[in-house]
Amino acid sequence: MPHPRALVLALPILLSACGARAPRLPSRVIDVHTHASFTSDPDPGDDIPYTRERLLQEWDAAGVVGAVVHLPQGSVAPPDLPGPVRACAGIGPEPDREALEAALRSGAVSCMKVYLGYVHLYPSDPAYDVVYELAERYGVPVVFHTGDTSSSRAKLKYADPLGVDEVAVDHPQVTFVIAHCGNPWLPSAAEVAYKNPNVYIECSALLTGDMDALPPDMVERYVTDAVSYVLGYVERPEKLMFGSDWPLVDLRSYVRAYAAAVPEEHWRLVFHDNAARVFGLGEQRTGGADPGGR
Repeated sequence: MPHPRALVLALPILLSACGARAPRLPSRVIDVHTHASFTSDPDPGDDIPYTRERLLQEWDAAGVVGAVVHLPQGSVAPPDLPGPVRACAGIGPEPDREALEAALRSGAVSCMKVYLGYVHLYPSDPAYDVVYELAERYGVPVVFHTGDTSSSRAKLKYADPLGVDEVAVDHPQVTFVIAHCGNPWLPSAAEVAYKNPNVYIECSALLTGDMDALPPDMVERYVTDAVSYVLGYVERPEKLMFGSDWPLVDLRSYVRAYAAAVPEEHWRLVFHDNAARVFGLGEQRTGGADPGGR
């Protein structure tokens, strides 16, 4: 049952998001959802190749000081990137226990990513029992792809974020992260995160591309207002993290749209500290406004 204060708390955030965009940006950003499958082929939208150099340039422009790299299904190979970076092992339909445990033990990976929808299994499927067992043993989070997919062969019923509630209840010692906030099922994802103390949420790739090249009212409606709703519903800024899903978005413009939804006194938590705590990334700072906005 929805909690009665959700809409009341969301209202002032939504109103502020409809005004002028924040003139500053957070100074220290951890991106909890990026990819590093680099290619020299140009992106059809902007003719710029998805390269390591391009990612690092976008990190500099957006103030990114750490990241969680999501690996393809079956991969446990850490990325070659500087700074505090965590690799998230890609989980397929038949998790390889031996390879996963070896990678977790060595520190090559420090979280696991379940590709709901792309894999036609619910989060509670017994195939994933080994994932939750290892996550508890090694104290690492489990991330779920939820919501829309980029493949017509995916099955959306498996990507409904409501499925995360069952495993969150059954595995209370495991930390779970809902990626993409279950878009377009934002209320369901927000409720699962609100209800379960071991569930966190990020709103990556609610739109794709360069936010500055899209109509401002579209960015406001589908990114800023959406993040505002989620933050208002979960009531606690400690629950929300920043994620981009690079290379699907331009980092700096996505940070700007996201930041417009978050009161500045919560920037440090949402853009840095929550990720530092959940993924063990960098030096964690607690509370207060971001002291060095750009």
